[in-house]
This record gives sequence, C-alpha cells and structure tokens, in this order.
Amino acid sequence: MRASAARYELPASTAGFKAYVSCDAASVALGADAVAEAMAEAGAEVIRTGSRGLFAIEPLVELDTPDGRVGYGPVTVSDVSRVLDGSHPNRLGDVATLPFFARQQRFTFARCGIVDPLSLDDYAAHNGWTGLLAARAGTPQQIVDAVKESGLRGRGGAGFPTGMKWQTVLDTPADEKFIVCNADEGDSGTFADRMLMEGDPFCLVEGMAIAAHAVGGTHGYIYIRSEYPFAIRTMRAAIEASAHLIAPFTLEVREGAGAYVCGEETALLESIEGKRGQVRAKPPLPAIRGLFGQPTVINNVLSLAAVPFILAEGPERYAEMGLARSRGTIPIQLAGNIRNGGLFEIGFGITLRELVEEVGGGTASGRPVRAVQVGGPLGAYFPPSMFDLAFDYETFAQAGGLIGHAGITVFDDTVDMARMARFALEFCAAESCGKCTPCRIGSTRGVELMDRIIGGAARAGDRVEALPQIRNARHRRRGVDEEIMLLRDLCDTMKHGSLCALGGFTPYPVLSALNLFPEDFGGGDRHADAA
Repeated sequence: MRASAARYELPASTAGFKAYVSCDAASVALGADAVAEAMAEAGAEVIRTGSRGLFAIEPLVELDTPDGRVGYGPVTVSDVSRVLDGSHPNRLGDVATLPFFARQQRFTFARCGIVDPLSLDDYAAHNGWTGLLAARAGTPQQIVDAVKESGLRGRGGAGFPTGMKWQTVLDTPADEKFIVCNADEGDSGTFADRMLMEGDPFCLVEGMAIAAHAVGGTHGYIYIRSEYPFAIRTMRAAIEASAHLIAPFTLEVREGAGAYVCGEETALLESIEGKRGQVRAKPPLPAIRGLFGQPTVINNVLSLAAVPFILAEGPERYAEMGLARSRGTIPIQLAGNIRNGGLFEIGFGITLRELVEEVGGGTASGRPVRAVQVGGPLGAYFPPSMFDLAFDYETFAQAGGLIGHAGITVFDDTVDMARMARFALEFCAAESCGKCTPCRIGSTRGVELMDRIIGGAARAGDRVEALPQIRNARHRRRGVDEEIMLLRDLCDTMKHGSLCALGGFTPYPVLSALNLFPEDFGGGDRHADAA
C-alpha cells in the first residue's frame, strides 16, 4: 500500500506549512496528539481533522506540498523531521488513491479526514448546508417523499424505512414534536457513529435540521454514551457554532450512562426523560407518542447523516446504489483479528468474502479465518463457507443473521465458538433492563447451560425437579445432547417472547454457533495445539 518514496522540495521555512493530523479518538489513542504537537513545534500549521478510517496507517499526517496533499503513516514523534523533508519510508502519496479508499463510495463520510470538523467555512466549502437549503425550498411532504424515494432504511440495526417513520410523525398533529438522534453506539466492533460525530459533526446537525423541517420538529436531542467524551465535546461545539443556521430548530446533547439497552429507542427515550432505561411496550409507537408523550422522529446517527446527501444530490442518486430493497451506501466497520481494520463505506451488495479477504486483508495473526460475527454482540456467526453472502438486509435475514450496525468482527482458527456463544448470553444477562422474563431470566439460565455444556459435565436434577408434583421431573443426569436441546428451546423462548431486540436477538449468535460449529459443543479442547 506504500507509494514510492520520491522526495519533494519544501519551502525554505516550514512556517505556515499545512499539516493535517486526525483528532479522532482512535488516532489519539495511537499517539496523534503528540505527533500534532511535534509538527507544530517544527513550524507547521497543524489542522486537526477526523480520521480517514484506516487505522493501520494512524497516526496519519498529510502535508500540503507542490504535489498536492501527501500522506505519511503511521507516524511517530521521532518521524516528524523525515516527514517534513519527504524522506520518511511510510510515504503514502495521495491517500485517496490507496486501494482501501479508492474502492469506496463515500456518500456519508465524504468529508471525514478532509475537513476541520469545527470549521463552518470548511463544511460549506465541501457542499455543506446544500441539503438544508434544498429542504427549505420545498414543502415538508416533498422532503419526506424524497427520503422515501431514496430507499433509506435505519442504519442503527432495525432497517426500518426512514421515510415511513417521518411520514407518521408528519401526519400526527401536535403542538410540539421532537427529533432524537440515537448515538448510543454500544455494539462491540462498531465506531462509525463516533467517527462521524468527531470528524464531520455539522453533517449530523444538518440532517437533524432537515428532519425537523420535514415533520415540524421544534427541538432535538443527540443521545451519546458517556464513553465518547471526544464526540460529546465536538457535537456540543458544533451545535453552538451552527445554532444560527438551524434556527428556530434547537439542539442539545444528552449523555447516557452506557447501558446497552438504551440503544433501544424506547429505553433511550426513557433515559432522556430522566427515568430508568427500560423498554416501553408498543404500541404506541414513538412516532405517535414518543419523547414526553409527543410525536418523535428517532433515528440513528448514520440514518440522519445520510439525509443531507439525499436532499443535495437527489434521491435518485442515492437509490441507484445498493441491491434489491437495500439502497444507498452502508458504512461497514472492520474489527477484531483483521489486518486492515477501519471504516469502509460502499453500496449494499458487496460480499463478506470481498470485505474480509480483499478489503480487510485477512487476519492480523496470519492464521486462517474461522468465523466472522456481523451485527455486533447479538449478530450471527458465519464461517468462510458462507462468505459469498451479499451484504444486504434481506440476504442476511434469510441466512439467519442481521446486518445490525454493520460491524464485522473477525476471528481466526483459535476461537472457541462455544465460549463465544456463552459470551452472548452473559452479555445479555449483564445488559438486560429486567423488564421481561425471557430476557432477564433466560439469559442467566442460558449461561448456566453453557457452563455445563462447555464443561462436558451433566448435572443431577435439582430439588424442585425432584418433587412429585413436577411431571417432567428428572431422576437422572442430563447428557450434553439433552443440555443442547434445552438450550435450543430456551433460545426459541427468548427469540419470540422478549419485549425488545436485546433478548430477541441474543439467540442469533448462540444458534449460529451451535448450527455452524457443532464440534465446539461436544466437550474436549479442540484448540489445545492452536497456540
């Protein structure tokens, strides 16, 4: 991925020489702040941007040179002098031409890594506010129709048509309506929401302002988990800087305490209202009776951030990308044991094999891929034999999985899939709001079942089972096959009886591991020689 190490001539003095360094949380964790400080001390004018999205080259430094914007990465503090004189071996050239980026179709993330996130001038110079101006030139119904025509569906996991949700709020009479952004990004291996908020916050502000104009919204909330301090700080600054541009619509950030269940829209609304984050029974839908009992548009960050493009470029431009009923682009997050981890935005229809083997470059460990989990901790596991699946909502649903927030976590052949199934149940037990029995109790009983299955040890029926009035009392020890059969029955109960997707989707990773990797559930240690 390296370009040639050709040198170029810098000005006699580096004073005022522009250097672009990411302020994204992942980049900062890799030392970007120290690199930026060293560049400034060397005399360069440092501009902090969002991340381009390929973490293998972070910290990334891009310089304005006679050859255009030239990238170097990864860069350490000790590398700064060689970056400035053009001799550093990690010269990438034009970053946009690297294979990882050249293949992408960046609609939502077009500005990330390019602009100063908090510069109104930068945002306007890169087609910012065009969508809002187009929206204000039309009627609310025309805006909703455009979103419908685009085929945009919820990018937070449910995949519900965004335009239909907006239409319901528009058609529901009320003196006050709210726009709520679900930025409670809690899935493991996902970071697209954070990257967008830290790297292009005005895009989200603009999307929410368009939604408000479309449905008559008066006030908006961006609900961000407290683990995202950079995103919280950046969004608050962006709201303050753009308040005059989105008026009379107003916005504010609300911090969540990090409960996974608050990613469910009704639990999120409860949290904003100052209550315990528990799921509400439906109906009524939030679009009819949502925040503080008023009609509410509640969408994910990526759904709202896609709207400015749709209004600016036209719904046809957005809808021409994708496959079948999955239209537009999807920002895919590659994580886990993978060589090229990062964010990859492309139209629906690319296969898992292309994503894992070509874009991701296989495992970071160099060992064979054994499984990938798609859709966060509640997503199904897929083996390489299923990697030709097209990445779209319907294909994954038919295969027993879900796209969710489009996170892909890669595992090599040392992974124990029985333990991964146990993790899913343990995660559900820890994060359950406790409102419904299948999720609250089922997840805990599931962990106990998995412990017995993994241990390969059956257990005797307990005292309650042994009582005469219990007709299904067992008077012998259960074998592993019987424990697995009981686990399947429990998964069926959780899937169909849980109040929300937390309990309802937990069976996906468990059953996929059972069905596709049965050898890991029969006792013994398959991985004893894999280290």
